[in-house]
Formats: sequence, structure tokens, C-alpha cells
Amino acid sequence: MAILRWRKLFAALVVVVCFGCAPLHRDAAKLPSSALPPKSDTPAARYVQSEVSVHQSESGFRLLTNATNALMSRIALADHAAHSIDLQYFIFQNDATGRLVAQRLLAAADRGVRVRMLLDDFGLDREYDLLDALDAHANIEVRVFNPFRTRAKLLPAKVVQLVLEWRRLNRRMHNKSFIVDGTTAVIGGRNIGDAYFDAADTSNFRDLDVIAIGPVVPEASRSFDEYWNSDAAVPVAAFGKKRDPQRDLNRERDALAHDARAFAQSDYAQAAIDDFPNGPSADRAGSWFWGSAVLVADQPEKVQAERDEPALRIGPKLKQVVDGAQHEVLLTSPYFVPGKTGTQYLSSLVQRGVTTKVLTNSLAATDEPPAHAGYSHYRRDLLGAGVLLYELLPLPGSVQAPTAYGTSSGVSLHAKSVVVDRRYVFIGSMNMDQRSKLLNTEMGVIVDSPSLAKAVGDFFDRATAPTSAYRLELKDGSHGGTHLVWVMQENGATRTFEHEPGASAQRRLETLVLRMLPIDGLL
Repeated sequence: MAILRWRKLFAALVVVVCFGCAPLHRDAAKLPSSALPPKSDTPAARYVQSEVSVHQSESGFRLLTNATNALMSRIALADHAAHSIDLQYFIFQNDATGRLVAQRLLAAADRGVRVRMLLDDFGLDREYDLLDALDAHANIEVRVFNPFRTRAKLLPAKVVQLVLEWRRLNRRMHNKSFIVDGTTAVIGGRNIGDAYFDAADTSNFRDLDVIAIGPVVPEASRSFDEYWNSDAAVPVAAFGKKRDPQRDLNRERDALAHDARAFAQSDYAQAAIDDFPNGPSADRAGSWFWGSAVLVADQPEKVQAERDEPALRIGPKLKQVVDGAQHEVLLTSPYFVPGKTGTQYLSSLVQRGVTTKVLTNSLAATDEPPAHAGYSHYRRDLLGAGVLLYELLPLPGSVQAPTAYGTSSGVSLHAKSVVVDRRYVFIGSMNMDQRSKLLNTEMGVIVDSPSLAKAVGDFFDRATAPTSAYRLELKDGSHGGTHLVWVMQENGATRTFEHEPGASAQRRLETLVLRMLPIDGLL
């Protein structure tokens, strides 16, 4: 009888998975392609070439700390594209900013620009109709990475697939890049969506990107090609084409144009134009941070590896840079779960005289309570060893601003960076946790540039100021022992909290329960 019940349950699960879902056809046509070679036939390309020629083997960078600037830089790049746009993202949302980017990609394709979009499948849902329509364009091809076996419209259907194929589907492509004409790239932590560009009505993310030119850009293109042509990248058309794709494309074209006009008339758009500096990404002059740089990216085979293979991931390369620290290491990671090995490593830096600071989210600011629960296991040991911990406040006044459709109710950290001795800097997609280390694929740039490192260090200093972040301390108890306290400044006065500040009782309880679960390896 027990076997019969399990068979009935499995049959029910299969029905849930398949009902109303488009199945994946693994035998769908998939032609390999490569990045187009850069040309010098546009003002933008000639400007980049003139800048790069002066600095020989060095790459140039502009830091994008302002969210509206980050959006407008991508729009400017798309608008100046003449030959190719390759973009790779974990999240590409079908919301106001996502549709604005999509509209500019479509406009570029109409001009004859080849557009390749590679997106992780995990977060796709209402985006599929948009992606199907774009894929119908002769100059646009969309692929999804490590897809589910069906295009599940209902959450239970995805949950069932996760249960049945947990090991495979738990591994995701977390890379982020936006490469135009083989000459310019945006690399960093931002996905495409309202919350990443300060346009959401709820919580927005505080993030970091760089615009890059020079030798590091062909390296980014090679990495993109490896993912694009990998076995895990599947054409979106493999889920089956619509009956009239051209009609769907025309309908989506009209809708995108309407939404773009509405966006252009918003208060957000005006603020974005006001914040947009002269020439951050096109053919106009401006300042760059120059330095020797290397593009680091996990191999796409990482999602298929049966065990940890360090040669497939970027962690060892980044560790080599941190190993050489002499004075200071600044770590920024929204999801910081160092584990025992990471805790010992950071402690060893302090022991040899290296000031070590970490910025992550407070419980009130985080969008991932499980990650905060994992991190909380290591706070005492880190503080006891002399590591300085800072947790971002949910509402730092310096970054709150009107959005496209209202006013954001909070700010959450999403930037990922490492600064070593204010000389070397890493900016990318990798969090300091076990998920980024072992499960997701990640990428970023490591740059030897004191000027860029100083700029990212200044970002860290502003974010950890007592009005923007809590500083954690160990305080002696009245009956012996120590306990955690959170210290910040408000209206010129120092405030000290003895419990997770700003978090609701429900969130504290949720985190307490999560702390009891052995989930560090999943975070």
C-alpha cells in the first residue's frame, strides 16, 4: 500500500509539472557563434581606440556607483552599438527598466546590430513572452542557461522539478556582463531590473559596476562565447515557437515603444539624465581609471562538476591577491557566509597585521534572511579575532531618492568587491559565501590600479560610515561573558542596540529557526 501511495503521489507531481507547461526540446537547433571582431568604423570605437592606444596593455575603467548612471550607461552603449551586443545576466526582469533595455536592444537589432542574450533560467517567468518575441527578430537570439525541463508557469511546477533534479537545478549562472561592439563592457554586480537601478517602489539595491575598455574586453567576450556555446546554454526556441512569432514581435515592439515613452516622461528619467555624466560610455572624452587587469570567470562546466574542482572557479585567483595583502583588506558582500575555513583565513590576516573590514547587510536590510542566518554563526569568532564587521542600515538617507513610480522604502546591499592595500581591486558578481564558491558560476575583474582601488575604497568608507551602517562590537556582560552590540549614529548622537536593530520580531524568529538548520552549504 505504501508503494502504491508513492506511485500516486509521483503521478500527481508529474501532472502538476506538465500541466500548462511548454516542454524543453533538447534536440532543438543550436548553431555555435563567436564574438564579432571589433572595428574602428564608428566615433565610439575610434574614441575607445585612441584612449587605449595611449595606455598600451592597460585597461580603462569607470566606476558606476550611481544606479541611474548605471542604467543610462547601458542605454547609451546600446544606442551607440553598430555591430554587436552580447549580454549575460542572472536576472533580466520584465519591468520598467528591463523593458527599457529590451526596447533599446530591439532598436539596435533594427539597425542591423547582432544581439545575443544569455540569461539564467531560474528567475524567468513572465519574461518568456518578451524573450520569445525578441528571439523572433532576425538579429536577436536568446538562450537560457541550465533550464528547467518545462516552462513552468506555476510555482508548484518549478518546486516539483527542483525536487526531482535538485543537484542540477540548484546550480545557477550568476555572471553579469554587457558587451558592445567588442570594445566596451559593463561588468559588476547589477542585474537588469527596477531594484538594481533605484526604480523600485519597495527596496532598492546599492550596487557596483565598472565600464571597461582595453584588453580586458576581449577576455570578457571569450568568456561569453564559452557560456554561449556550452551544453548548458539552450535556445529559448527549444521550448517551442509560437504560431505567429512575427505578429508577437510586432505587438511587443509597439508595447515596448509605448512603455519607453512613458518611462521617458517620468521623474526618474529626468533624474537619470541629470545624473548622467558627460561621456561615460560613448564617444565623448572623460576620465578613466587605468591599470593592468584580468577578467576572471568560472568555467561553465562548474554547474556539471561532480565535486569541487578549483580549476573551474575564480576563488583561488582572488585568494592569491588577498594573500599578498600587507596593510588592509576591504570586503563587500551582501551575502557573507565565510564558513569555518573563511573565518580562520580572515582571522589569519588580522594576526599578521592586516586591517580586515567586512561590509554586509544587516538583518533589517537583507533580502535573504537564510544568508544572514548563516553569517550570524561566525560574527563572534570574527570579532574576537579582530575582524571589523559593518552591517548596512536599511534606510541610509544618503541613497534614498524618488523612483519612477514612488519612493523606495529601503536599501539593501548588493555590491561585491574586494580592495587590497588600496591598490588591487576586484569587482564582480561573486558573493563571499559557499553558493558563489561551489554552486553558482561567477565572474569579475581584478585590477591593479591605485586610483580605481581608492574610488572603491571611498565607496566602502561612505557605506560603513556610522550614519550608513552599524558597527558590530563585543561587549562584556555584567555577569561575565560577552554579547553582540550594534553601534551607529543618528542626528549626531551615538546609539547602541543589544538585539538585531530594525528587524521585526517575525524576521528575528525566522532567522533564529534558520540558524538551527544545516544549510550553510546552500547559502
